[in-house]
Amino acid sequence: MATSNSLTASTGLRRLIAAAGMTNLADGIALLVWAWMASLLTRDPVLVAVLPVAIRLPWFLFSLPAGLVTDRMDRLRLMRLMDMVRMAAFAGAGLSVWLVLPLAPATETGTAEPVLFTTLVICALLVGTAEVFRDTAAQTILPTLVSSRGLERANARLYAAELTGNALLGPAFGAILIGAFVWLPFGANAVLFLAALIVLSGLRGDFAPPVRTRRNWRAELCEGLTFLRDAPFLQVLAVVTATWNLCHQMVVIGLILHVQENLGLDATIYGLILGAGAVGGVAGGFVAERGIARIGAGTAAQWSTLASAICFASIGLAPNGWALAIVLVLFEFQSVFWNVVSISYRQRVIPNALLGRVNGIYRLLSWGMMPIGLLLSGVTVRLAETVADRDLALLAPFALAGLLTAVLTAGIWKALIEGFGNERSP
Repeated sequence: MATSNSLTASTGLRRLIAAAGMTNLADGIALLVWAWMASLLTRDPVLVAVLPVAIRLPWFLFSLPAGLVTDRMDRLRLMRLMDMVRMAAFAGAGLSVWLVLPLAPATETGTAEPVLFTTLVICALLVGTAEVFRDTAAQTILPTLVSSRGLERANARLYAAELTGNALLGPAFGAILIGAFVWLPFGANAVLFLAALIVLSGLRGDFAPPVRTRRNWRAELCEGLTFLRDAPFLQVLAVVTATWNLCHQMVVIGLILHVQENLGLDATIYGLILGAGAVGGVAGGFVAERGIARIGAGTAAQWSTLASAICFASIGLAPNGWALAIVLVLFEFQSVFWNVVSISYRQRVIPNALLGRVNGIYRLLSWGMMPIGLLLSGVTVRLAETVADRDLALLAPFALAGLLTAVLTAGIWKALIEGFGNERSP
């Protein structure tokens, strides 16, 4: 019976990883396409950020409700429902773009196609909202498929699959597709979510949360808040992740305009650069488990945050596409270590019955900073343009991100060793 259960869990993990690869391939395509599509309609850096903000804003708005829902209903069913929503939203976005072709030239202020721009914002909000609920549920499923000791290995494999789709293949495919037909990336994403649904339909097991008698949402939320309040190191990890996400999103928007205007690269080359960077992340996924075991979780977390600061600042210094690709390879490689260490820690120390709620609160604090980072990037460029030329102003988000991450690293350097040194006692 133990062997049968082990085989079932192994098959379930493979299906979970396969579905994650497909949905993250769609996310990778969208990573390039949302911002690039906005740049085809406007050259205003703040408006270019609006579509990516629409994707990330739901993390701020719905992280808490997602945690509550995840702890109340079958988590696999929730994942399937949210993938259906994303499939429909991408299909709607693709149809909307197709209906207004050919696109009017991008404007310096405002947007060339206001109705289309508004429609895409609505579709992006739907995609982002579904992603919040889906990803919150997905992180609670993994601990039911593997043992506590196997979390680092499973998370490393899962993260490698996610990076392969999200950052290696997705942006390159997105660039090729949008270069052929601007509506095609959205249609392709609808197909990918359909494929993920088919894969998840074969996942078997009990993914319902433990039965609880309490059904008052305020009391349930207070349980999650109390747990996080009494786990100070989880609070440290939330602050680190929040700052890192804010800085990363600043770089995402800054990079779009920097690549177009300073480096003179098109969508295809940009997608290939992002894909090259993902090679580092995939490599990190294969060595993270052994690397963390060799140097320790605390040391891995320390050097990952320091490397992030260096990479953020170095992006703006890269003189051409080749150098930029090398910086992104190093950036993605080190980021895997932080994700594997921090996510495995949360999955290990948070009780299953509270996992959805605590993760929801955690993500409100951390992922909720993403839309702020996206807007801050555009605002930073605008402010920098008042004292510097446009080409220099486009580098300001990278410098600011590097500075913020460096200050963060100095502030939590000692806490990371102390916290991970007492990993089983939150």
